[in-house]
Amino acid sequence: MNEFYQIIQDSVSRNPIGAKAVAVKIGKPYSTMMREVNPNDKGAKVGADTLMDIVRATKDISPLAFMAKELGYRLVPVSKDEGEEGSATL
Repeated sequence: MNEFYQIIQDSVSRNPIGAKAVAVKIGKPYSTMMREVNPNDKGAKVGADTLMDIVRATKDISPLAFMAKELGYRLVPVSKDEGEEGSATL
């Protein structure tokens, strides 16, 4: 699981908008968010809702791609006419 949390942390930390802007977009204090995405902090972890918010804020699907691969799936985008309106973009 550490690899998964490292991917999430990298998604937040290396994002062009910056980690502080990601925290603002997801509505969490910066220190709380950074603690949750820290793979070495066993006391706090990212919940599913927060992960969705992070993916939307960063537009980085690497955490989802990792999950899909680990579970034996492929992550592919859905065209707008195949899914719900707006589902093809974050």
